[in-house]
Formats: sequence, structure tokens, C-alpha cells
Amino acid sequence: MNQKNIPFVLAAVAALVAVGGGAWWLGMRQGMGHTTAATAQPVAGTEDPSQWTIPQGEEATRRHIRESLKAGDVDPVTGRRILNYHDPMVPGRNFEAPAKSPFMDMMLVPRYAGSDTADASSVKVSPRIQQNLGLRTAPVVEGSLVSEVTAVGNVTWNERERVELSSRAIAFVEKLHVKAALDRVTAGAPLAELYVPDWVAAQEEYLALARMTGDGADALKDAAKQRMRQAGMTPAHIQRVVVSGAVQPRFTLTAPIAGIVNELMVREGATVMPGTPLMRLQGTRTVWAEGAVPESQAALLQPGARVRTTSPGAPGRTFEGQVQALLPEVDAVTRTIRARVELANPQGRLVPGMLVSMRLDRPKAVATLLVPSDAVIYTGRRSVVMVAEDGGRFRPVEVTTGLEVGGQTEISAGLAVGQRVVLSGQFLIDSEASLRGLEARLNLEPAPVSTLPRYTTDAVVDALSGDTVTLTHPPIAALKWPRMQMDFQLPPPAQRPRRLETGDRVQIEFEMQDGDVPRITRLQPLPREAQK
Repeated sequence: MNQKNIPFVLAAVAALVAVGGGAWWLGMRQGMGHTTAATAQPVAGTEDPSQWTIPQGEEATRRHIRESLKAGDVDPVTGRRILNYHDPMVPGRNFEAPAKSPFMDMMLVPRYAGSDTADASSVKVSPRIQQNLGLRTAPVVEGSLVSEVTAVGNVTWNERERVELSSRAIAFVEKLHVKAALDRVTAGAPLAELYVPDWVAAQEEYLALARMTGDGADALKDAAKQRMRQAGMTPAHIQRVVVSGAVQPRFTLTAPIAGIVNELMVREGATVMPGTPLMRLQGTRTVWAEGAVPESQAALLQPGARVRTTSPGAPGRTFEGQVQALLPEVDAVTRTIRARVELANPQGRLVPGMLVSMRLDRPKAVATLLVPSDAVIYTGRRSVVMVAEDGGRFRPVEVTTGLEVGGQTEISAGLAVGQRVVLSGQFLIDSEASLRGLEARLNLEPAPVSTLPRYTTDAVVDALSGDTVTLTHPPIAALKWPRMQMDFQLPPPAQRPRRLETGDRVQIEFEMQDGDVPRITRLQPLPREAQK
């Protein structure tokens, strides 16, 4: 080959290589582009929006704007119905249409039916987070609380065993067998010797009549005995006069009960008049113990309930008795009611002023639902427990509580046997619900019950627009409405049928609103047979 042609040959080869390489590079780019496009193109109804990040949610909102989708429509990409739109940074505010967030420089994010956050009344917590939070649950069981009410009180005398002795006639106190207050006496023991001059004349009259015989003597003797009784003589003293046949001017006062001399009002040599108190005796067979019981527990006690009592003044001894009465008085400071207990005191070990600890048995309770007390949260206006459901979901439930004893609380309404309640971490679950903008909140007060009258009618769906539905209904006699087409406000999304389309026949319950269209409170599709 001519050396002059060599440069031209090399140039031609370089040009061919350049053209081939460029074609190869262009083909690879186009192939990769087709592959990427094919990979990125979504398959309708296969994407799970619960796995989206916030930027992916924003991109979905932009797509909804382009495709004119809104709440209530079905997203063709996910195959799920759109519930609403929300700002993840401002929980609790939901919107019906896709748009830019009014709070942050970002787009709203859609929320879909069937996703983890679709149920606004509960919140889902993953097992890993549950383990990190240390969540513990316990079952709701059925049983009865065997409880006792404890109280501390003081011993006082049983006033029903108090006896007062007084003079029945003018008398002179010749001798006292008891010298001081608080002396112990036994039943029948002599207390004082009294000389009663007024009795002498009545006794002499009887003795004179007793020696008489003949008709009418017995009647006169009975009349003389009656005069002795009227003078104040006891039957025993009258019998002494009758048996002895002699005047008995001196009278021995004896103790009618066993106990102590609570008060001594006379001394030897004193002159007493009729009705003058001589001394007061206090029986010690039983005593009272009055304990302060919280008014919340007083309703659990009944007169006659069994009581067991111990006292530091009588170590090792247990005194038994029963509740005699719940005194009708509440201490305004301590909010307690005094329970009066009658205790047996056979040896007189219990005396006034002693401190006693009382255990008052509660009447046997009926079976009810029981949960650990740690599961109940008192918000101030209601009592709430967090119920653990399947799939890691948690839902707050309002309950009605009863008695709490030994770490267990009675539940009279709100739960069922077998449900599981959360013992720890309830407020962390509540915080998670707050961040997601859900209604499953512990402190969320229930909506007030409407008192407006409600009306029921069948209707045909003519059009749907956001939260408003256009219906054609027959005449409504209660409102004097003819057959007409009008707009109604739809109930919340969670209370709407899953698929509501134009032409469906429905049954609605609605109430009137001032200055607005009627609000539907219940919407129920009619069966297919009823729509034909």
C-alpha cells in the first residue's frame, strides 16, 4: 500500500469506530431509559401507601391534583379509597381536597381506607415499638372482690348499758360501800345504806292491818301495800316487811348491773330529796368503738356486719363484734363517716380512750368484671382503659368503675370478658395517636348527644360532591315536605358506606341544622331487591 494512502485509511477506520461506539452508547441509553420507565411505571392497585415516605405522599397529592381526585374517590395507583388529606406536621386537621398545606411549605399527604391509620378510633403500634415501650397487657376476668374496710377508732362506753340511781324519798345516807368513781362493782353488790323515815309510817300501818282478821281485812292489807309502793319502796323491801313483821326503815341500795361507778354524787351523812341522783353505773360487758370510714366506702357497710378489732393496749387479743350503726354525720374536713361498732368485752380489757384497729367485713359481692387498677386512667371527667386488639392495634374505651381492692378494680360497663387491657405505656400510645392526628385519644371527650328530632326516609343518590350528597326523596309528612330533590350533609367518612354511587337507593336518618342543609346521621344502602 502506498504510504501516502495510510493516513486516509487510518482516518476512515477512526471514523467507523466513532460512529459504531456512538451508536452503541445511544442504544444502551435508550435501552436503559426504556427499562427504567418500564420499572417505574406503577401497576394499578399494587402500591401500599402505608409504606410511603412523606415525599412520596406529596407526589401522590400532586398526581391527585392532576387527575382531579379528591376524598371519596378511588386512587387507581393504590386501588384504595381516599379518606382525606392531612399535614403530617400538624396532626388533627383533615382536608377533603388535595392542596398545599396551609401550615407548612409542603403538600398535604393522602390517607387511604384500609391503611394502618384509616381507623381513626384506634392506633397501630409495631411489635418493635411495643417492646421498646415496655407495653404490658392483662386480660379482663370475671370474679368478685372479697374485701374488708379498715378503720382506726377509739373506744367509748356503751351508753345503752348506763344506769342512773336516784332517791325515791327523803333519806339520809348512813353508809357508802363505794367510795370513789370508777370503782368496780358486781351485780347485786351493796352500794349504800339509806335511812328513810317516810317509810316508817307506811310500814306501821301495814303491820297494824296485818294483825286484823275478819271480812275486808285482805282488801285493807292490799291497800296498805299499795301505799308502801307509792312511798318508793321496792318490791323486795316490801317483802322483807311482810316476812319479818317488823318495821324496816333502813334500805340497802344494790347494783343492778356489773360494771363501774361512773359518777358518785353523794357522801356519807348527806340528806337527799326525792329524785336526787345518787350515782351512775356503767356496764362493761360491751363497749363501743367509733371509727372514721371514708364516705366512698361507707355505702359498702351495713348494720350487723362482722368486725374484728385489735388494740395495742391488749396485745395478742382479738375482739369481735358487729357494726351497730353508721352515724348520720359526715366530717366536712376528712370526708369520713363514723361507724359505731359494738364489741364484746368479757374481761373488761377495753376501756374508753384506747386506740383500736378495726377490720369490717364487706357483704359478699356479686360477680363482676375485674381489671388491674393500673389499667384504669382517670382523666377527671371519665375513666378510660386502653384495649389491645388484634394486629397490634390499641383503642381507648370509656368504662364505668366500681370498688378497688388489692390492685383490682371492678368494671360495671365498657368491657367484656377476654379482652386485654394495657397496664403500662398508655400515655405513649396516646402520644402516638396525637402525632398521627387520630381520634383515639385518652382525653378526647365524647361528642355531645344531639337532642334534635330526627327523620327517616328512603332516597335516591343523584350526585356526590365532597361532604354533600344530592338526593331525591318522597314526601315527608312530619316536615310537610313534598317529593323533591335537595342537598344533604354526609356523615363522617367512617360512617359512610364503602361504595356509594349515583343511582343507589339508600335509607337515611337526618336532622335539621340552622342555616345549613340537613345533616345525615345514618346512611344505609338498601338491598338490591329494594332498588329494583
